Amino acid sequence: MGFKIAFTNVLITLLFILPGFILGKMRKASAEHLTTMSAVLIYICSPCMIVNAFLQLDFNWTDFGKMGLFFAITLVLQSVFMLFLFLIFRKKYADSKFRILTIGSVLGNVGFFGLPVISALMPDNPEVMCYSSVYVISMNILVFSVGVFCLTNDKKYMSVKSMFLNPATLGLAVALSLYFIGARKYIPEALSSAISLLGKMTTPLCMIILGIRLTSVSIKKLFTRPLIYLTCLFKLIVYPLFCFLCVYFLPLDYAFKGSVLILSAVPCASVILNMAEMHRSETELAANCVLLSTLMCFVTIPVLALLL
Repeated sequence: MGFKIAFTNVLITLLFILPGFILGKMRKASAEHLTTMSAVLIYICSPCMIVNAFLQLDFNWTDFGKMGLFFAITLVLQSVFMLFLFLIFRKKYADSKFRILTIGSVLGNVGFFGLPVISALMPDNPEVMCYSSVYVISMNILVFSVGVFCLTNDKKYMSVKSMFLNPATLGLAVALSLYFIGARKYIPEALSSAISLLGKMTTPLCMIILGIRLTSVSIKKLFTRPLIYLTCLFKLIVYPLFCFLCVYFLPLDYAFKGSVLILSAVPCASVILNMAEMHRSETELAANCVLLSTLMCFVTIPVLALLL
């Protein structure tokens, strides 16, 4: 059953790529438009997605404690696996391609892509939406520290301010405030529906952006570079299995362990591409890793869901 649900939801998510791809081929949209679309995604839809996740729950200390634990575990797992890759490839780090491999193998699209998949797999566990949100925060901490360093090979671009003051963390701050005071009981239905609608736009908008970007890359380079396949192997198979093994024997519930597995198995994070473009570092490689891992997860996520 898990395979069928995961397969169906991943397929539907991937189908959102088609409108963007068609628009790109018709020259109605191009990569030049993506900066604005990405800004809407990051600064409006993403925070609303996080707020909406917490509005699905009434406050209790047990769930809150699990969210804190999920944040800590995912931060440690991501850090440990990146350290593992650094130890393997450190002698090749002068080549920026191997630094991209390190972050691309760990940082994933846990919000835009992961949230709808785990919500479908575990509809009776609304807390998994919050797990996805706190995973976004632990990932963002690494994006603006290790991620920026790997892209630039220069520590001066690492920013403590950006690690903790970004749309995702600000969205979480608002979401937690509303969660603590039990705001879901008092917020007008029209307002909560509006927040929910904006939050649900994240997945289709993210995939449409990827579809448009797909029209601007070389298909030959997308499917013929071994380093991209190695990155996808680590991100879609090795890393999620490593994470699941680390939590499998811990006294944690099904929803917690399942969320660790599925969220770790999502494709490379689109923020890697955004940061690569910002710092003008390996933009094409970053784009290809995001695109190919997104296409390949159509197979890998449903197979990994069989472990649940």
